[in-house]
Amino acid sequence: MSEKTRAKVYFGLDRPEARDFGGRLPIALAVPGDAALALSALGWQAAWRLLAENPALAVERVFCRPDRPPEAEDSGLPLARFPVVAFSLCYEEDYLPVAAALAAAEIPLAAEARPDFPIVMGGGPLSFINPAPILPALDLLFVGEAEAGLAAVMDRLRREALAGADKAACLAAVADMPGVLVPGRTKTPVARVVAHGADAPGVLADPVHSCFVSGHAAFRDMFLVEVNRGCPYGCRFCAAGYVYRPPRQARLRDLQALVEDVSPRKVGLVGTALTDWPDLLPFLHWLRKRGTKFSLSSIRADGVTPELLAVLREAGLRTLTLALEAPSERLRRAANKHLSVEALLRAVSLAGKHGVNHLKFYLIVGWPGESEEDFASLAPLLREVAAAASIGVGKRGVAHATLSVNPLVPKPFTPMQWAPMASEAAIEAAYVAVRAAAKPLTGFKVEVENASAARMQGLLARGDAALFPLIEKAVAAGSFRRALKSWDGDVTAYLDRERPRDEAFPWDVVDIGVSRDFLWREWERYREGVPTAKCPPAGCGDCRRCGIYAFPGKG
Repeated sequence: MSEKTRAKVYFGLDRPEARDFGGRLPIALAVPGDAALALSALGWQAAWRLLAENPALAVERVFCRPDRPPEAEDSGLPLARFPVVAFSLCYEEDYLPVAAALAAAEIPLAAEARPDFPIVMGGGPLSFINPAPILPALDLLFVGEAEAGLAAVMDRLRREALAGADKAACLAAVADMPGVLVPGRTKTPVARVVAHGADAPGVLADPVHSCFVSGHAAFRDMFLVEVNRGCPYGCRFCAAGYVYRPPRQARLRDLQALVEDVSPRKVGLVGTALTDWPDLLPFLHWLRKRGTKFSLSSIRADGVTPELLAVLREAGLRTLTLALEAPSERLRRAANKHLSVEALLRAVSLAGKHGVNHLKFYLIVGWPGESEEDFASLAPLLREVAAAASIGVGKRGVAHATLSVNPLVPKPFTPMQWAPMASEAAIEAAYVAVRAAAKPLTGFKVEVENASAARMQGLLARGDAALFPLIEKAVAAGSFRRALKSWDGDVTAYLDRERPRDEAFPWDVVDIGVSRDFLWREWERYREGVPTAKCPPAGCGDCRRCGIYAFPGKG
């Protein structure tokens, strides 16, 4: 079989019933989940939009459901018929459905077992947090933001493949492109590529938005728009505050143009620190004037104002979500949360006065150095919150409140990357302490994450290539929990020890642009309980703290 004939077979053009791709490169853009997840995943939709704009590419949507082998939504082609299979990797839990989809499609999971097409690649947030556990399954990893070069990589693969190049030649052709990691070919670390605004690094020039507005999406019939990317506060546990530096904000006129073009019934604003966006209120007023409904993700307590709450209540807001993060002021200060008790109480008091029905608080437990004294200060704080918001005492205040409690998972590329993770017993003890603090209060409910599931997430988040056999076992067993029983690795070595300063990490194959020295200093400041100022409001400028100022030249 000639190379061109083989390409024709892989492209599905040899089948009369197959869609006629007409010389275009077919790409399966796969989400490790069902349609509801995919239609609410902005990163995957951004990649689809970028690639679909190229008439030389035939981009097909693939939703990886556990109940059937994966196939394209539009043409019905099975996954194995595509020369390029690209997975969107957002969460550590995605590793199992990705591996299961390849197995169901009868595509060998290990890249070394696939000398011929398809090229299996990955991208998304995990590509620049820690791709090490899944990397043995990938022929190619795109490290960074899709807007910063993914289309160029795909176009070069198209030219090579349609010219008759085999898989190895295709990979060699892109191995040194910006943001590309081809295992065994690309020199590491690979610099994360970033989409900077043409006029200023702090501008989000191409805000990600929904390409598909559907009643089947997790956020039903909602047009999602990205308001900002990254976060200036530098909370020491939050990967988004480091891997998306420099923080960028959308322009009001760009978001208005998107809404005008789509004219949706409802808009969902997506971002990390929405109240830091100076155009938030003007945008919300503009949406109201045109009759468009809207909703916001969680907002910072110090950004809650009477005017903002009035606008949100008129729009039908019933639940206000705030991040408390830690049980004590000591830990919040160490975590660099930049949240005062006064600001929190002011926010919940305003919520009560403006008729908010439900308050939801995110609370993290399992902090390094966490003690009983930290939980002892939680009960009086909750009493103050309950009194300020008049929670559960009648029609004049907030009807009820929820504490959503999750264990700290020390993430790569944060100051916590050197920290141990709390044991399952310590996490369960923390849950008991939180429940005890909330129990005397009327109207409070506590929800907790499964401790063993959180520890599994920690293992995958901090793992290396030695976890790949665990992923393989999980496919056969149907879950990571069952696979752990026969895995011969040592969970404690990944989770239960503090790392020395100079230890090499599996995620060092990626360079996010933030210096390791800066992250270490932030880890030391956590242990000392010393806060660090947030990123300058005017952008990086002459700031030299984290090293990201030099990054635009890399991306």
